Amino acid sequence: MAMSSFSWASVLLLLLLTISLRMADAQIGVCYGMMGNNLPPANEVIDLYKSNNIKRMRLYDPNQAALQALRNSGIELILGVPNSDLQSLATNPNNAINWVQTNVLNFYPSVQIKYIAVGNEVHPVGDSTSWMAQYVLPAIQNIYQAIRAQGLHDQIKVSTAIDMTLLGNSFPPSQTRFRDDVSSYIYPIIGYLVYAGAPLLTNVYPYFSYKGNPVDISLSYALFTSPNAVAQDGQYQYQNLFDAMLDAVHAAIDNTGIGYVEVVVSESGWPSDGDFGASYDNANVYLGNLIGHVNGGTPRRPWKATETYLFAMFDENQKNPEIEKHFGLFYPNKQKKYWFGFGSAGESRLEFLSAHDDGFNATVPLKSDI
Repeated sequence: MAMSSFSWASVLLLLLLTISLRMADAQIGVCYGMMGNNLPPANEVIDLYKSNNIKRMRLYDPNQAALQALRNSGIELILGVPNSDLQSLATNPNNAINWVQTNVLNFYPSVQIKYIAVGNEVHPVGDSTSWMAQYVLPAIQNIYQAIRAQGLHDQIKVSTAIDMTLLGNSFPPSQTRFRDDVSSYIYPIIGYLVYAGAPLLTNVYPYFSYKGNPVDISLSYALFTSPNAVAQDGQYQYQNLFDAMLDAVHAAIDNTGIGYVEVVVSESGWPSDGDFGASYDNANVYLGNLIGHVNGGTPRRPWKATETYLFAMFDENQKNPEIEKHFGLFYPNKQKKYWFGFGSAGESRLEFLSAHDDGFNATVPLKSDI
């Protein structure tokens, strides 16, 4: 009996150590959205990032209070150019020079700006953002030239963020291509990224794929908890939907024939409320498993850890529709919503479990609990 208890304790200790080590150097950041009227001030938010060992941030616009608070924080940053600025930056190179001076040079290098995301989820066809599509690449190029003029183009990469709707069929992943009606928009951007050595920023949400097709997509496949491979694509096996979606993006880029481009997952998350499949348990499992997963690459890119940004830091009460209000990792009062941590995962897991009577008999397991 004593030997059995010792064995279980050893397994538990090894499990927690493994989770902690995997999370400690995971390629994880968190998106800092500000669409809430009850959020803490920027300096407190940056302190919250630091106290939780979150070392990467995505900022959707050059909020000056946030940039000031980021000085000497050690946090790497994706700095966003809002869609509303695209036309101005595209049509006048001097505007891009001024933008870079105000929002980059005035802060760099004390603020560790790693990427500039010029626009977010612009859809070139059939969308309220479609009129902006003509300005995305020229704005990217003007910002890039302003960065290059300062000799910083190897340190700060300029890109844009897309979503999965620009892809055609996404299964099997290897056969994925960008939609024909968006090729004239995305192909020149891919060409620029190859030239500049910049990654494509892509927002990847298995939640929305599961919600849209729960008959063919199992919850375990979406949450990383499937015990076996679910999908086969030639030599590649897929045990989770995140890898399949990300490899669809890799394949779509490869299938252009333009050249190799890395992919950074600039958003991924799971809502805790507000619609079908949105629950605290599902969000807790998805996010915790995503953090532990992205160091291992994908079947198509097994050698490359996936830099990934969780969406989002807080529940944002001014977003719509309702589901968009429930993606936060923290409540607006700065209380953590979920058990997982960023570098101290073992302690966080134990603290979380000790606060729940059901202990290790969680109804929805983590991948590493299976």
